[in-house]
Amino acid sequence: RKRDYEGFLCSLLLPAESRTSAFALRAFNMYPFQIKDSITQKTTGLMRMQFWRDAVEDIYSDNPPHQPVATELWRAVKRHNLTKMWLMKIIDEREKNLDDRAYHNIQELETYAENTQSALLYLTLEMLGVRDIHADHAASHIGKAQGIVTCLRATPYHCTRRKVFLPMDICMLHGVSQEDFIRGKQDKNVRDVIYDIASQAHIHLEHARSFSKKVPVKAYPAFFCTVALDDYLYNMRKVDFNIFHPSLQKKSTLLPLYLYIRSWKKTY
Repeated sequence: RKRDYEGFLCSLLLPAESRTSAFALRAFNMYPFQIKDSITQKTTGLMRMQFWRDAVEDIYSDNPPHQPVATELWRAVKRHNLTKMWLMKIIDEREKNLDDRAYHNIQELETYAENTQSALLYLTLEMLGVRDIHADHAASHIGKAQGIVTCLRATPYHCTRRKVFLPMDICMLHGVSQEDFIRGKQDKNVRDVIYDIASQAHIHLEHARSFSKKVPVKAYPAFFCTVALDDYLYNMRKVDFNIFHPSLQKKSTLLPLYLYIRSWKKTY
């Protein structure tokens, strides 16, 4: 609820038998995710990542460490027969991301998103008992959209720490430097960079929805995270792609209502 509010809300809409497992998965995901921002030395980050890698190995050996999240994750793995590979991918990809550098291109950002956000969605589908190629395809695109939006949303925060992770190829295309973002510039070429990146997220969402008729209805609850993505992209358009606009930093008070409507309509 505190660290992944949107994920928490989406988990509430899952069937009762999957909800506790989803909370465990979301809580597990927050540990590797937060490591990068909580360390001053990469060595410390690597040690913490190794703890979670060992924890996953122990979970699959039926010997989970005495750590609340690890214990709950072990129960989820037993209950739903979750695939170990996706949990390891999340850790491996977060570890690679400990290096403080911008993505070379949008494809690099999408790969990161696929191995973290999409992996989370694949595991959520397994919790729902869904093993379906169309659902996996949708999860891949939605995860990539979520990774791109997360990168955009975090940009103002990163800029205050003099860091910019936006894809370098798109910045270079519009003649924008990292310093332009750090200074909080709002020139047209800076907004064009944001427009291009946001458009890629929108394209992934459209792709995911293009085959919604082939996705089992049982899988839809895994994809309600699209509500928050739609909301952010809509608000971004309203402020003409000014990434630093204060309205984009506020928590959406109507998000629970939008989520309820989407679940009632049974769409994603």
